[in-house]
Amino acid sequence: MIRTRSLAFAYPGAPALRFPDCDVPQGGTLLLQGRSGAGKSSWLALVAGLRAPADGELVVAQQDLRALSGVARDHWRGRSIGFLPQKLHLSEALNVVHNLSLAYFAAGLPASEAQVEQALAALGVADLAHRRPSQLSGGQAQRVALARAVLLAPKVILADEPTASLDDEAAGSALALLQQAAARCGATLVIATHDRRVREALPRAQSLPLHAPVAA
Repeated sequence: MIRTRSLAFAYPGAPALRFPDCDVPQGGTLLLQGRSGAGKSSWLALVAGLRAPADGELVVAQQDLRALSGVARDHWRGRSIGFLPQKLHLSEALNVVHNLSLAYFAAGLPASEAQVEQALAALGVADLAHRRPSQLSGGQAQRVALARAVLLAPKVILADEPTASLDDEAAGSALALLQQAAARCGATLVIATHDRRVREALPRAQSLPLHAPVAA
């Protein structure tokens, strides 16, 4: 679940930016909509605990993020948030298994190779376990990144422009994978997008339109 009230964020030396309130139940789907510069990435960073709010209430997966800081917030993020960034950030120095294993380090947990293999198998890429990212197609890399995001059964999955630069067929596949992964985890799914195809594919999802955030 995600609940925000009067959420605000301030870049250094700039006025606070305020975002609309929202309530997303556990297991629900939210479309965070707006063009580039509307504040989608800032909102995702706040919900993921990567940035601290300047003001307002922010509760994610039953956790008041204002009560966490430092290592405690990092470990909470690693255990509770699955993040699929627009740039997948797979390390070329590591094979697929080791890329996924980084999720355990972030969460402060011991690694489980069996769990990694299960996550890859669930997304149909178990045979890629020992390849490097440069040996993957774009679709394979996206599946691997999604396997990493859902490895620890997060309570919230955040996807940043997952259909950007994809054709209609690939975009549909990406959205289906996200929905299936969220359903397996019982996770709340947030998709940040300005792609109308996402709205058309998920007509029952909640929507949170963002325009240029209003200065406080």
